[in-house]
Amino acid sequence: MLTLTELKSLLATPQKIVITTHHKPDGDAMGSSLGLYNYLIQKGHHVSLVAPTDYPDFLQWMPNNAEVLIYTDKKEEATSLIQEAALVFCLDFNALSRINELGEIVRAAGAKKIMIDHHLDPEDFDDYRHWDINACAAAQLVYEFIVNQLEDKEGINKDVATCLYTGIMTDSGSFRFPLAGANVYRIAADLIDFGAEHWKIHQLVYDNSSEDRIKFLGYCLSSKLEVLKEFNTAIISVTKEELSKYHSATGDTEGIVNYALSINGIKLAAFIIERPDMVKLSLRSTGDFPANEICKKYFSGGGHRNAAGGAMAKPLKEVIEVFKSILPDYKTQLLA
Repeated sequence: MLTLTELKSLLATPQKIVITTHHKPDGDAMGSSLGLYNYLIQKGHHVSLVAPTDYPDFLQWMPNNAEVLIYTDKKEEATSLIQEAALVFCLDFNALSRINELGEIVRAAGAKKIMIDHHLDPEDFDDYRHWDINACAAAQLVYEFIVNQLEDKEGINKDVATCLYTGIMTDSGSFRFPLAGANVYRIAADLIDFGAEHWKIHQLVYDNSSEDRIKFLGYCLSSKLEVLKEFNTAIISVTKEELSKYHSATGDTEGIVNYALSINGIKLAAFIIERPDMVKLSLRSTGDFPANEICKKYFSGGGHRNAAGGAMAKPLKEVIEVFKSILPDYKTQLLA
C-alpha cells in the first residue's frame, strides 16, 4: 500500500496521471473527475481523463470537458495512456468491473492506483484509498482529499469548484438526501466562495433537456407507471422499442425513477429498462429501506441504501416478474 506521505511526495513533481470513472458517468462521476483534473493540471502534471463510455450532453459544459477521452472511441490511445501512467485515480467506483474493458487494463498497469469513492464493499485493487460510505458524493471526497490530505485549499480555483459543486449537487439530490449534512453545506459554501455559480450550475444540469427527453418523460409517467399500493412500491419499465421511438440518448433516462418515488406513500421505486445486452434496474427508496440489498442479492448489483442498481440477462417481462416476486419478502419493511 501507498502511504499519504509517499503519495504527496509523488505529487510534488510532475507525473503522468490518468483519471477514470465508472461506466455511463453521471454528474458525480464527471464532476469529481473534472474537478480533480482541473486541480492536477495547475500543479504541472500531465493528466488524461478517460471515461469508459459516453455521458449525457447536460454534463458536457464543465471546464475542460473537451479534454475527456472516451475509451470506446479511442481504445488504443486510452490503453497507451494508462500503460504509461505513474498514477491512476479511480473515482466514484470501487470495483474494476464498473469500468468494463478498462478494468483489466487498469489492473495490469504498473501505475499506482488511487481510489476515491463512497460505495460499499470496495474491491482490493488500489494502492491508496480515500473512501467513506458516509460521504454524499465522490466530489465531496475529492474536495476533502485536496483540502485535508494534500493541505492545499488554495488549489481550488473556479474551475475546480464548479466541477466539484456539480458532483455534490447531483449526487445529493440537490442537497436533499440524508447524507447531505451540515458539513456538506459548508463545503458547498466554500465552493461558491471559490467561484462556483450555484444557480447557473443547477440550470445547466436540470434545465437543459431536449424536446425528445421531455416527451419521453411524459410518456413514462402517463403510460408506463405502475403503482403497487399493497407494497408501497412504484415501477416504471420501458422497452428497447420505446427508447427508439423517443430517440433516447445517453442521460435521457436519468432521474426518471425519482418521479415514481415522489408519489405520496411510495417507499420503493424501480426503473426497469431493456437494453441491447440485458435489462438494467435502478432502485430508489426512502428511510431505512435497503434498495442496495435487493440489487446485490437478486440483480448482481449494489450501491447505496437508498440508491442502487443492477442488471439481469432475462427478457424484460421476466425481470419485472422477478422484481415483483421479491416484494412480499419485504412487505413488513415497505409498509412500516
